[in-house]
Amino acid sequence: MELSFFRHRRNERPGDGTVEDVAIVNAAEKQIGEYFAARRTQFDVPLNLQGPEFHRRVWAALLEIPYGKTMSYGQLAAKLGAPESARAVGTANGANPVAIIVPCHRVIGADGTLVGYGGGLQRKQLLLDLEIGRVSLELS
Repeated sequence: MELSFFRHRRNERPGDGTVEDVAIVNAAEKQIGEYFAARRTQFDVPLNLQGPEFHRRVWAALLEIPYGKTMSYGQLAAKLGAPESARAVGTANGANPVAIIVPCHRVIGADGTLVGYGGGLQRKQLLLDLEIGRVSLELS
């Protein structure tokens, strides 16, 4: 499954259409709606993230950034035990296949500015504002 702000060129369908896949997609849709309505701070849909080992390590670390908090690329690299790899962290962050569920929007520049978000910096700011209670984005 992929969760992106843009339609990708791949013509892949999520999973193989099994009842389990449909249930996961339905649960993800429900939980994302709850997130935007500020009624959910964590997701519990099963994830099967595929990618290089370093990317999977970055994505796992992203899941540990608390709701409403941010961390710089350098801080995340240091947390992974590779303080010189901030750029590689940025690359892995940008390759995140399930935006929002794996909260790549919580990673910011070392000086506190918003940088590098595939969904656009305006969306990144909106998600961070949602998480600190500045806005509600309930979907209908």
